Amino acid sequence: MALPLHGDCEYGWRRCKCLIPASKVEQFNCRSSYDDCKKAADWLLYRTKQRPKVAIICGSGLGGLAELIDDKTIFPYEDIPGFPTSTVAGHAGQLVFGTLQGQECVCMQGRFHFYEGYSMETVTFPVRVFSLLGVETLIVTNAAGGLNASYRVGDIMVIKDHINLPGFSGQSPLVGHNDDRFGVRFPCMSDAYDRNLRALAIEAAHEQKCGSFLQEGVYCMVAGPTYETIAESNLLKKLGADAVGMSTVPEVVVARHCGLRVLGLSLITNKVVTDYDSNEKANHEEVLATTSLRAQDLQRLVRHLITKI
Repeated sequence: MALPLHGDCEYGWRRCKCLIPASKVEQFNCRSSYDDCKKAADWLLYRTKQRPKVAIICGSGLGGLAELIDDKTIFPYEDIPGFPTSTVAGHAGQLVFGTLQGQECVCMQGRFHFYEGYSMETVTFPVRVFSLLGVETLIVTNAAGGLNASYRVGDIMVIKDHINLPGFSGQSPLVGHNDDRFGVRFPCMSDAYDRNLRALAIEAAHEQKCGSFLQEGVYCMVAGPTYETIAESNLLKKLGADAVGMSTVPEVVVARHCGLRVLGLSLITNKVVTDYDSNEKANHEEVLATTSLRAQDLQRLVRHLITKI
């Protein structure tokens, strides 16, 4: 017998109110509309004189980037129409407008994750808002586990490409109705990470004496929140991944869909366990501890990079 389905929306998503708890229904709603994103953008534009061309998304423990911003105007996420709230340690949960090295910027001090129970559309809602604010360049940072044997804890990896494992199973923020006001139905991802921005980042790193711990490689996103098994880690290495994490890719996909240039930076906070004889275990406390040791170097790199964009 067919199960009763209710709540069809114009984009074809369906949800069963009979089977899904009310607290979880939000995850199954259709994507945020253009009007929802514009409402949030207009709300912000009305309350700040800043007109940023650069947006920065801070990963776990990297919210200190926002502290470098001058002439700050701060908006807690819960005050912004349509914004969810971050629930993960190391993510402050506020949007910071201001200037960095004379460049008008907006900084997300804390991001949202699929593993928190949010849909991919909700995770990427801020990026669409950024595009409507007039942002042209997105810098995304994250804490990641190192898969490449030559990587060391504390390395900074410039992301040259990604592997979108959730996307392989249909968990993409672009699934469903496409609004042409944001971007085309089938966006290209072969140039997801801007070549010129990557070159500028590498140049800036050497100028800031960060070259000795700089890498360039492929980032793989997994859904989380569990860390990878040894078999999974070895599989990711065979797929060509140099680092692995639980974020970033959905924001990059939506940023490129909206026509933004993207630069991605991963801070390698732990070595991924790939040996069954190892007694090492990944944990979030280690991630935050390593981040605090290298955060100033990453902040220095981003601050100098801004002058080149």
